[in-house]
Amino acid sequence: MKRTTHWGLCLGLLAAGLLQAQHRGVIDTSKSPHVALRSINIGDCRWTDGFWGQKWRQCAEVMVPHMGRLLTGEVGHALDNFKIAAGLKQGEFKGTWWHDGDFYKWIEAATYVYAINRDPKLREQLDRIIAIIAKAQAPDGYLSTPVMIRGVPRFSHRSHHELYNMGHLMTAACIHHRVTGQTNFLDVAIRAADYLCRLFGPQPKRLARFGFNQTQITGLVELYRTTRRPEYLRLAELFINMRGRSKVDPDLTVWYKAVGDMVQERVPLRRETEAVGHAVLALYYYAGAADVYAETGEEALIAALDRIWDNIVNRKMYVTGACGQAHHGASSRVDFVHEAFVREYVMPNLTAYNETCANVCNAMFNYRMLGIHGESRFADVMELVLHNSALSGISLDGTRYFYTNPLRRTFDYNLDTTDQKTREPWIDCFCCPPNLVRTIAKSPAWAYSLTPNGLSVNLYGSNHLETRLQDGSAIELDQQSNFPWDGRVRIRLRACKREPFDIWLRIPDWAEGAVVRVNGQAIETGVLPGHFARLKRPWKPGDVIELDMPMETRLLVGNPKIEEIRNQVAIKRGPVVYCLETPDLPKGTSILDAYLPSDVKLTPHYDADFLGGVVYLEGEVWLHSESQEGMYHPLNKPTWKKVKTRFIPYFAWSNRGVSEMTVWLPVVWR
Repeated sequence: MKRTTHWGLCLGLLAAGLLQAQHRGVIDTSKSPHVALRSINIGDCRWTDGFWGQKWRQCAEVMVPHMGRLLTGEVGHALDNFKIAAGLKQGEFKGTWWHDGDFYKWIEAATYVYAINRDPKLREQLDRIIAIIAKAQAPDGYLSTPVMIRGVPRFSHRSHHELYNMGHLMTAACIHHRVTGQTNFLDVAIRAADYLCRLFGPQPKRLARFGFNQTQITGLVELYRTTRRPEYLRLAELFINMRGRSKVDPDLTVWYKAVGDMVQERVPLRRETEAVGHAVLALYYYAGAADVYAETGEEALIAALDRIWDNIVNRKMYVTGACGQAHHGASSRVDFVHEAFVREYVMPNLTAYNETCANVCNAMFNYRMLGIHGESRFADVMELVLHNSALSGISLDGTRYFYTNPLRRTFDYNLDTTDQKTREPWIDCFCCPPNLVRTIAKSPAWAYSLTPNGLSVNLYGSNHLETRLQDGSAIELDQQSNFPWDGRVRIRLRACKREPFDIWLRIPDWAEGAVVRVNGQAIETGVLPGHFARLKRPWKPGDVIELDMPMETRLLVGNPKIEEIRNQVAIKRGPVVYCLETPDLPKGTSILDAYLPSDVKLTPHYDADFLGGVVYLEGEVWLHSESQEGMYHPLNKPTWKKVKTRFIPYFAWSNRGVSEMTVWLPVVWR
């Protein structure tokens, strides 16, 4: 099909009102029939101050521009790959097979920034890039530069990540269209999706096992939501149905290590009972299935996702919200797995994988489950990830990155292939940095959702919201909070309809003793940790809602089945998990020498000049200097040295040079 035909299709859809130039959500559930909560429009909420206000400004002013320079320059080479594929430049492909997808994630992040700052230079930059991408696309719609430049046959090996690249293309193009109203990027995505429909729609046997990192499912659903063309939704569902149908032995199109549970193909999704395989592949897959359910309402699909969610959160997720326990291991069905979920309650700390992408995808999956079920437990996981295992993937200055996020690190640990001693300015496998940056960029759109007759408050932090409820009525409010350092939240209504409507306040699962007041009057019922407090009344401009969440510092213990943390504790204050790092211990002290007294008194202190402005905890640890050499040694009563130290937020570790760190500490009972 000629490109002009696709361009004409976009114009026709615009004329028919099927492509909406107005803003839509980061996932557009405005017409999804099987959701309890719907997304607010991109740009309707803006972080204004405090922790998330500072992070978002840094994202707009540092993270996105800095990463753009990397990816459009000689270091990242991503734009050059498209120039070479378009015939605009001579050269060889550089980067990973999935590098196109990483570039699309950055474009998506830049688009979220543009939705709020409306910088014309940023829009012009994106238009120039999109023009090059469009020129690189093959006439039949195919687009994946490593395959095109290297001249290898299309879809000859699923580890070439062609579907991953085109999946991120579709998502980024839908977001770009929703924010700008333009169809230049959307046109590219439509051509790519039509190509996939022609190729995979007939279900050829040779492609029955294709799909590795399945971002094409979420991308196709967003394209369906944007164009209302049902073939895109059907194809998304087909990619779900393909998994588990075929014999899982290696063949010429499959890497011999990437079979079975590694790529979620051992058991069909609707019969699955646990999260398996590569954690990023799995969580993109589950997020895509949640998107499909939101449109189809198939009970078998959501039942499977509910089982998998419970398995992750209650048996395989770290205290930081991180996912993927092992660099290398075996599934419960004895398939080799890599960067993956493994057996229940197997939770190593020193060797934990916890890829930044996996952690971000955990939040993405939970955002979709929040929309489907309308239950606050999913936003609790989003909050946990955002304040811990997501932000740990980027330095406090916004320019250096972690791929893995262990819960313990020692100087003598033999780093695995994707570990780093400290954050690096460039990672050859560059999937995580743009994934995290696009998450920070879109985080304001996660802060609220639309209930059937009102609004839910999902995340806390100072922000300004101007949106419309599902009945079309306008609402405007300001939220003021120093969250996550302080548990007090104040919401003032600026404009709203006269008729009664709902405001749901999420009471986090950690917020025991939370108090809600409306215009100074305490709400006596329905304020329960782990639930939404549902306030329904006739509201008026000037009304004030106050939420006071006690920010107690707690020592957490793990399920006794988790052998790696028996007789150890972690420290958590509000949503923030803390760690101990060697810069806060006497020189020459190993992190393994530190024990925590069970009755420790931990005092919070805010320091605007420390680690970018954080609350640290001051307390006492006990150190011992007994020999730990050899595999085993006789038990001797240790000689303790008691020292005062400080515990820092986990996300802020490794910003003071190479260090040792631990989240879990052995406890001395007294």
